[in-house]
Amino acid sequence: MSSPRSFTPKEMLERLVAFPTVSSDSNLELIEFVKAYLAEHGVSSTVIFNEDGSKANLFATIGPMAPGGVVLSGHTDVVPALEAGWTNSPWSLTERNGRLYGRGSCDMKGFNALALAAVPNMLAASLKAPIHIALSYDEEVGCKGAPSMVERMIEKVATPRAVFVGEPTRMRVVNGHKGIVAFNTHVRGHAVHSSRIDTGVSAVMIAARLVTWLDDTLADNSRHPAPGAFEPPYTTLHCGVFNGGVAGNIVAESCSFVTDIRAIPQETGQGFRDRFEQYARTEIEPAMKAIAPNSGIEIEDLSSVPGLAPEPDGNAEALALALTGANDTAVVAYATEGGIFQNAGWSTIVVGPGDIAQAHQVDEYIEVEQLAAGERFIRRLIADLAR
Repeated sequence: MSSPRSFTPKEMLERLVAFPTVSSDSNLELIEFVKAYLAEHGVSSTVIFNEDGSKANLFATIGPMAPGGVVLSGHTDVVPALEAGWTNSPWSLTERNGRLYGRGSCDMKGFNALALAAVPNMLAASLKAPIHIALSYDEEVGCKGAPSMVERMIEKVATPRAVFVGEPTRMRVVNGHKGIVAFNTHVRGHAVHSSRIDTGVSAVMIAARLVTWLDDTLADNSRHPAPGAFEPPYTTLHCGVFNGGVAGNIVAESCSFVTDIRAIPQETGQGFRDRFEQYARTEIEPAMKAIAPNSGIEIEDLSSVPGLAPEPDGNAEALALALTGANDTAVVAYATEGGIFQNAGWSTIVVGPGDIAQAHQVDEYIEVEQLAAGERFIRRLIADLAR
């Protein structure tokens, strides 16, 4: 019988980058590779499929089935790599000048590679508390996979001491981030010639009033900053896409726009979304329907990701600071799957190799030094859990 395969972090990263796991496509080939690799080492995996079976989460436990372990959490999907300008294939890891190039090398297959490459060391260490490797799908499009994974982990995994979400932070300990709520608003108006606008309902002008509500609410939030280190230190509301109308002399029959809300942990994006809908239903829609009963406003929810709140005396933060040797923490404006774990009652922080500035970029890369820093972090974790 052949010996189980082993990989250096770079070799494992090379294997993972070769799977083109763009969020719009399946990640099953990567999941099957990870499942087979773990099985070679005698580690069983739990796989949770999405509704149509085209994607899956995976988690596995190394060490005793006991409380007090650590979850190493990463997502398997990446953003597309269709832009011109890639020096080499985005699906082939290339090393140049101390950097490892490839789509997902930084965000965040670098961290996944570290966790998986360390499995033989974990097994050899006689861990007193377990390490749980958790890999999700569709993080890049709204953290759609993580909720079902966390739900299953709660059923099967004893409460861990800490969750480390390995998004790129240059190995700095991040203990807080904003949450995200995104939705599409479609305004259905009533088209007439613009000379008789009094008999029509302009979807464009109604949509403009709704976007103005977003802007006014943003301005009000900016006048009441919250304590803490977030930049900006308040919940933001933003319209990034706006489409409607067919001609300058026709009252628009249709208009739609996309809203992105980034909420500080003390607030919820859902709360602002509900206030927006209340305004639309009570202040805007009645006048529309008085002219054209078939007119109206439809709101389609796109994504909802909870924020990560700093935890006073949190176990995850204390352990991560000890392992990194740092004595301070940071917060970030982007969202991760950390809030999903935290809402389950598990102490959570974000810490991982690479720079978030490289995420989603042409010629995305992770520095070799950052991968080495992440490897030292994992080795220290293993030693801590083997005591």
